[in-house]
Amino acid sequence: MTTLGVEEEYLLLDPGSGLPAPESRRVREAADLMPALGPDEVEPELLQAQVEIATPVCETLDEVAEHLLRLRGSVARAAAATGCRLAATGAAPLRGPEPVPVTSKARYRAMAGDAPQVVDEMLINGMHVHVAVADREDGVVVLNRIRPWLPVLVAMGANSPLWDGGDTGFASWRTLVFDRWPVSGPPPVFADDLDYTARTQALLDAGAMRDLGQIYWQARLSERYPTVEVRTLDVQLRVEDAVTLAGVVRALVLDALAGGPATAQGAVPPELVAAGNWQAARYGLGDRLIDPRDGRPRRAGDVVAGLVDRLGPALKESGDLDRVGAGVEVLLREGSPAERQRRAFHEGGVEAVLELIAAA
Repeated sequence: MTTLGVEEEYLLLDPGSGLPAPESRRVREAADLMPALGPDEVEPELLQAQVEIATPVCETLDEVAEHLLRLRGSVARAAAATGCRLAATGAAPLRGPEPVPVTSKARYRAMAGDAPQVVDEMLINGMHVHVAVADREDGVVVLNRIRPWLPVLVAMGANSPLWDGGDTGFASWRTLVFDRWPVSGPPPVFADDLDYTARTQALLDAGAMRDLGQIYWQARLSERYPTVEVRTLDVQLRVEDAVTLAGVVRALVLDALAGGPATAQGAVPPELVAAGNWQAARYGLGDRLIDPRDGRPRRAGDVVAGLVDRLGPALKESGDLDRVGAGVEVLLREGSPAERQRRAFHEGGVEAVLELIAAA
């Protein structure tokens, strides 16, 4: 079984005002006392109003679901114990007049010095899926082959429509905010592992980033684990949505390794991938997507259904076909989490959205 793991970032909110609450240290201290949590399962993030969790290595989607439920529940209780709320949203619906302080780590302080306004606005939260690969050479093959499909994942996982108390008009505002970093967006095509290593080293040498952790491409080779790390997704409102998307990502990787039909090697122009990424962030599943198979615009639901159909052999191999298929049906019927946030906003304003993202 090809293993996988999931990382999720969450926002901490003041329960009265709904503003980001810089209580990460206290929440992590409370989490350390939770019997259901292991050491280092709750980590700091760039800003003090964020925390990050990571599941252990999992073989099945059932394991992913169990760990996410355990981690979310425990951290939510730790947050409540410190007087704030945990929120599963890709972007903060509200921001205060003053920036949220940066977490007190040398790396984060250096990033704030390099790009102060960018860091101030990093009140965004992602979901990262790690899928095991045999070696970095296989990892590069995967990156090249899944690259055209990354915008489709952006649309499926969009969960950040609000910013500064209003509707941005984007399904994934997080995607736009995160693309302000110099090494971000869909990755380029690489000749092989040596090419990947040489070009990332060139970015370091050029001063475009401080370390390899600042490779913020939507998919990259992990420097800590023997995995491909897919970073396109906003953090999800519901655990089952996260589990569904984790299954889709694993199937994409398996299909890429097998040279299957969904990711057959083809020259997809970088400008088309970039345009598709912007369009996916703008509309989510609510309009058309650029179909990676031929570059033509099609209904988002048709593109997603076509992807899942083409991933059928890989989903069967992993045992995820029924669960992922059912999850995608719910996603297409109810809309992306961004559409759920937007419905809540238009029905009950920011207060209804805050209740939605905290309840999840």
